[in-house]
Amino acid sequence: MTVADGLAPWGRSDLPVGALLQERATTNGDFVYALWEERPITVAALADGVSRLANALTALGVRKGDRVSVMLPNHPDHVVAMLALQTLGACQVPVNVQLRGEGLRFILSHSQAAFIIADGRYAEQLDPVLPDLGGTVIWRGRPGSVPDLGELMRHADASAPACPVRPDDPVMILYTSGTTGLPKGVVLTDRMLRCCGRAAGRLCGLRPGDVLYVWEPLYHIGGAEVVVLALQEPTTLAMVERFSVTRFWSDVRRLRATHMHFLGGVLALLLKEPPRPDDRDHPVRTAWGGGCPPDVWRAFEDRFGVTIRECYGMTECSSFTTQNLDGKFGSIGKAVPWFDVTIADEAGRPLGPGERGEIVVREKVAGLLMQGYFNNPNATRETLRDGALYTGDVGWFDAEGDFFFAGRKKDSIRRRGENITAFEIERIANEHPDVAESAAIGVRNEIADEDVKVFLRLKEGRTLDPLDFVRWCESRMAAFQIPRYVAFIGAFPKTGSERIRKDQLSRSSENIFDLERSGYRRKRA
Repeated sequence: MTVADGLAPWGRSDLPVGALLQERATTNGDFVYALWEERPITVAALADGVSRLANALTALGVRKGDRVSVMLPNHPDHVVAMLALQTLGACQVPVNVQLRGEGLRFILSHSQAAFIIADGRYAEQLDPVLPDLGGTVIWRGRPGSVPDLGELMRHADASAPACPVRPDDPVMILYTSGTTGLPKGVVLTDRMLRCCGRAAGRLCGLRPGDVLYVWEPLYHIGGAEVVVLALQEPTTLAMVERFSVTRFWSDVRRLRATHMHFLGGVLALLLKEPPRPDDRDHPVRTAWGGGCPPDVWRAFEDRFGVTIRECYGMTECSSFTTQNLDGKFGSIGKAVPWFDVTIADEAGRPLGPGERGEIVVREKVAGLLMQGYFNNPNATRETLRDGALYTGDVGWFDAEGDFFFAGRKKDSIRRRGENITAFEIERIANEHPDVAESAAIGVRNEIADEDVKVFLRLKEGRTLDPLDFVRWCESRMAAFQIPRYVAFIGAFPKTGSERIRKDQLSRSSENIFDLERSGYRRKRA
């Protein structure tokens, strides 16, 4: 069993990423690896830039195993930096470009990076925290700064450097989004990154010459994996700097993209745009990703003529754990061939079809689960137990072995003896015709229990009475799930992958609708 089962690799699958790039440059150098602002970037041109930067970084003192933070926007230079570090065997620490203050300081200090590669546009965020950190900063496009990324590449040796990377060498520390707490640094190996790329290709159902629309930040696993995928398969990356609802379809038409990636509420945001006569006039065949609500699934396929390929996974598990290749509606699919996936109860005992419990992952192919969280032994012990990875997610499977996602175990609310997953409340709330998106959290009450607080972002131009919303929920939710508190929000704080930052939502019950004080008592638990 190998991670390439069912795929037709382009280039040797056993080569480390840096060596794979050099092989591709030798055998397929004229192939267009990426499009940036419609400008083609060939594999040979990419390899030239990677070699130059790798040699320049070596001259600065970067060595195999060194940690190097990278805070760059989506841009070809970001791809070059990523592949140069993987060629040297340095350990890249991607940094979310939206971070500032203590959140930014935590990532940079916790990772103990010896070097930082940063874009000048983020100087305002970085300057306040840099005095507390060690390491050399390599700026991109900050006037007067030395060393400068562009100057290093222009004057460096272009000969291909040696790639000393072994399959299980750490090449990336990717910090989780931290939607409910401090981020944890997932240690990824070269083997895991190559698996991420292969698995993405498996889910996409790629054909030679396909074009992947890349909007997701390269500091996220969804962005990093396609950088590798385009070296493994004869595909082209159509790159943009950021996701835009208004430009999305014009972009994919102009770039002739055949595949689009989704996470969080991306599909719902596109679906909420006013219908147009040309909604099906585009080249996209497949939308692949995770977190597509069932109501969005059918509506998106019907309106845009795009096939949804749903999956489930975590960075800790080489990005993909299950994949829905058969199109079963609402399912996250079956386990990928290199993992064994089970559902376990609170004591770790396996459960049967239809029973809800924690999703647990074990290896069938060694080396594809993370080695651990960087400098966080407590979190590692909590997640990795007896050779298995406990995901902290709730799910179940049916008689045919297809899995279904039921929310985060820790993103749950304990109310009147019932465990409520926020996912279930949000899924229903998002079906309301006036609601654009929602988030549910627990608020501690006077009996040391929790009450449900739901935040609603309304569609443009809509209004909604909170009591009317509660009445609407009554026929769709169990009594114990109905929110006590309803708050309206203009915009949600989000991660770079469009996930709502629940740690930044207020737990206060002041100055918002409170069902207990409204006088309305019907169907309350």
